[in-house]
Amino acid sequence: MAYIELTTLKTALGITDDERDALLAQAIAAAEEHIHNRTGRMTFSRDNEPSARLFRVRGRTVRGEEWSEALVVDDIATTDGLVVEVGDGLTFETVEPLGYETMPENATAKGWPITALERRYSWWSLFRAVRVTAFWGWPAIPAGVKQATLLQASRLYRRKDSPEGVAGNAEWGLVRVPHLDPDLRSLVDPYRLPGFGGA
Repeated sequence: MAYIELTTLKTALGITDDERDALLAQAIAAAEEHIHNRTGRMTFSRDNEPSARLFRVRGRTVRGEEWSEALVVDDIATTDGLVVEVGDGLTFETVEPLGYETMPENATAKGWPITALERRYSWWSLFRAVRVTAFWGWPAIPAGVKQATLLQASRLYRRKDSPEGVAGNAEWGLVRVPHLDPDLRSLVDPYRLPGFGGA
């Protein structure tokens, strides 16, 4: 699911015809990819159906206080349909919902995804793999991501008029187009995964 509608971008750019729709759709797709690369996240939308993903435990756990261990997982949009299983990678047994806690606390209530599963007085590292079935993604696309997509898509569409990285006119002069819009940075940086987000 696109983070913004094509009509939203057309309105922002003052475009009323349909002749440039392919270029505009391409700009939206490229803007979303840029945001994913910047934040280190796969998506900000939500899957329509739950699906299973396999996580090798080694290198994905963090020891906490009070004899706890957290398993870092991909973004999970909701606890609905959440099933956690542990095993050797071939055979698995289900972990009861009371056997783990979702982290950060109250994440989905605040509009953020679940990013870790924490066990107290037990260890994920006793097992080789954890299989998680979930609705992957975010509870809803954040407003900051939508706005960043609109800014970046508009910018990318207009770059066709400044292929050498220089914009302007004879009356006002020429300026070099900056590498990254500071507003885009401020909008998406709160969603960056430490150690995963790019430039």
